[in-house]
Amino acid sequence: MFHRFLTHIQHLLDTSSESQYLLAFSGGMDSVCLAHLLKRSETPFQLAHVNFGLRGEESDGDEEFAKNWASENEIPIHIQRASAAALAEEKGISIQMAAREIRYDFFEMVRKKENLQGIFLAHHEDDQIETILLNLLRGTGIEGIYGMAERKGWLIRPLLPFSRSEIETYVKENSLEWREDSSNKKADYKRNKLRLQGIPTLLDLEQDGRKNLLTSFSRLKDTGKAFLGLFEDWKRTHVQIEKTHQFLPYSSIQNQPGAASLIYFWLRTYGFNSDQAQQINDSVEKGLPGKIFKRVSHQVNLDREGIFLADRKQEFFPISINAEDKNFKLPEGNYSIEILSQENPLDKNPENAQLDADLLEFPLEIRTWEEGDRFNPLGMDSSKKVSDFLIDSKVPMIQKEGVKVMVSGGKIAWVIGYRIADWAKRTPSSRKILYFKKS
Repeated sequence: MFHRFLTHIQHLLDTSSESQYLLAFSGGMDSVCLAHLLKRSETPFQLAHVNFGLRGEESDGDEEFAKNWASENEIPIHIQRASAAALAEEKGISIQMAAREIRYDFFEMVRKKENLQGIFLAHHEDDQIETILLNLLRGTGIEGIYGMAERKGWLIRPLLPFSRSEIETYVKENSLEWREDSSNKKADYKRNKLRLQGIPTLLDLEQDGRKNLLTSFSRLKDTGKAFLGLFEDWKRTHVQIEKTHQFLPYSSIQNQPGAASLIYFWLRTYGFNSDQAQQINDSVEKGLPGKIFKRVSHQVNLDREGIFLADRKQEFFPISINAEDKNFKLPEGNYSIEILSQENPLDKNPENAQLDADLLEFPLEIRTWEEGDRFNPLGMDSSKKVSDFLIDSKVPMIQKEGVKVMVSGGKIAWVIGYRIADWAKRTPSSRKILYFKKS
């Protein structure tokens, strides 16, 4: 095992430099094995051990063992005592999740403080099998097949190619001592239950069950990578990325096999899960425009022609503009306010507005449009609902709800970014013109 490990660690690390690393050292068989292998391979490292006190004297015994091992092998060690139970209660998470958060935060703190080049974790092949099977049971899809990476950021897992039985043989052949965690023998948690009962039963069903399972995982992983590559090509072709939103035409997914998967891989980085992607696809197939799907930071709107993705609009509070103001700010951009005369040319850009100042009543108010709002768009004598105007202007639903209006004396003078009201327009008889210009 050592010679295989030596070849593997040289492949994983930059052995030409004098880098030092940190080993997460529980004192269990796996971390003791990895520590011994690292020492034999002359890889410089330090130890980090966390005592959660969850097993009373047993936890204290683990800490004492870690200190003694470090002392006997002349390896620097960093110890932290912390309460996973307290953090779990504070955050409303499981003790296992809290312990993981504390461990990794501590390891990263030590790595930065000591200027170390990576954090060794003693996960092995059997841990990988457990992780992938748990991922599949949770319904994680393609990403779940990947399991744990040998290298991810600062985390390094040199034992992933080695089985638990190989590790056990190695520690016994080298007469190494280690600590047994009594909680690992209890089938109270999903992972323990899978390790102690599920996997042995599963592998017994086939003579080469373990080998076949690992081969299947590897092939599925390659298939997943190929799919993701094809997905990126599809995304570049079909998803239109604009400044304020992304847009996927219905024509790109209608009658497309695996449409829900394509939607999921497009939206997953914005907080949407596979169930929501399926709901979105179902709504598209049923022809249900107008539906909105929200996550913390983004939302999806099903419009008339396709799927819009955009940041969730923050609540906008009305602002007032006084006659002496020179500028104002909106989420969509900054606006300057100038006073013009008839000598200045007309600006027909709908992003800007030139209004007859003598017809305006200050302070002006800028607010989000509301149901029931009406105005007479430039060029029209009769009034029209703002909602109908936005529909006729083919404003995407995802942008429609954030449209703002400028109100003067209770009347809408400008649907900002789209059209001014006819009553407030600049005319040849206007003596003073207010020019609102987006910068």
